[in-house]
Amino acid sequence: MTATPAPHPVTAQDVDEAAGRLRTVIGPTPLQLNPRLSDRLGGQVWVKREDLQPVRSYKIRGAYNLIAQLGDADRAAGVVCASAGNHAQGVAFACQRLGVRGRVYLPGTTPRQKRDRVARLGGDAVEVRVVGNTYDEAAAAAREHAGTAGATQVPAFDDPRTVAGQGTIAREILSQLADPPDVLVVPVGGGGLLAGALTYFREHAPDVRVIGVEPAGAASMAAALAAGEPVELEKLDPFVDGAAVRKVGRATFDVVNGSGAEIVSVPEGRICVEMLALYQSDGIIAEPAGALSPAAADALDIPRDATTVCLLSGGNNDVSRYADIVERALVHEGRKHYFLVEFPQEPGALRRFLDDVLGPDDDITLFEYVKRSNRETGPALVGVELGSPDDLPALLKRMHEAPPHIEPIPPDSPLFGFLL
Repeated sequence: MTATPAPHPVTAQDVDEAAGRLRTVIGPTPLQLNPRLSDRLGGQVWVKREDLQPVRSYKIRGAYNLIAQLGDADRAAGVVCASAGNHAQGVAFACQRLGVRGRVYLPGTTPRQKRDRVARLGGDAVEVRVVGNTYDEAAAAAREHAGTAGATQVPAFDDPRTVAGQGTIAREILSQLADPPDVLVVPVGGGGLLAGALTYFREHAPDVRVIGVEPAGAASMAAALAAGEPVELEKLDPFVDGAAVRKVGRATFDVVNGSGAEIVSVPEGRICVEMLALYQSDGIIAEPAGALSPAAADALDIPRDATTVCLLSGGNNDVSRYADIVERALVHEGRKHYFLVEFPQEPGALRRFLDDVLGPDDDITLFEYVKRSNRETGPALVGVELGSPDDLPALLKRMHEAPPHIEPIPPDSPLFGFLL
């Protein structure tokens, strides 16, 4: 079902005025030609480096634009926001810069690195509260505080002033390229960045093909468009914390609905593969949400002679997450697999498994086994990393022919939740 588009809540003039407010606060972020992505897709692929903002994400744009427009009475009453981390940093930066008291609510899933940066950027001007495990729980707490304390809410996406601030990215892109790009690929959480880009391009570059990319475990904009209005997702994967939103905003939906923007989703494992490629090949530290648009690029039907801009939205990634990111990437690429092996409880069983089952380029990365004297066999959880995904059929054939009973654990099994 497709609803009739609502009146557009934001205009290109709003974006121009937001750019004026931001001019003395932040400079344009680089638009860099990326050889790796260009070779993969053909044509030219440019990366808009919003990870190089003072708060390491584009969120500073919308937060500052909103708070800068508050009157004296509202500033005196303070502001409050909920965030997965990046928006909170933008609010903290704006509060410190504008001398406004603020309170920030973060879900418990927000990485420690983001929590610490919110506190540093806000200093004495901002109080940080950790509530619940999802953005939506933090947002409920922020709404309650606004109602009791009279503070102004600074939405991460669902406000025309926030949308206009995020739209300044599109304005910069047009000023940095000789001609408008053929394609713009934008990450999507609550939809503020996508709505802002659509707003500006609608009036200044209407022929640009705009593609929004959501994580597969948090595809809330696709669900809203299918329903004709914002709806809550029943299940939410919080891994891509910067884009894990259960329900998109009304203001953002009204811009995106009927705009012609395409919405696609990317598996979390593919995002991890791209994060590692950005780091190892391009020297770019991207958070999961920041890698969304380049992760989707090679799966899109883009002409090989097109000029494409991928918006890299943020670089607030906690280094402690990289072990998990590597694991997810290997599983997604088909190079990491887990098995339950019923070993005979007798000398030499493990040696026979190594000799008869593993290939020359296979490596055991996990082995958990407890010997029980009252049983003839004992189960072991075994993780195997392959030299190549193409080695899997031969490994499975050898497992089928081996004496122990071996059961693969598929990635969609509930058991996988204990491994990743």
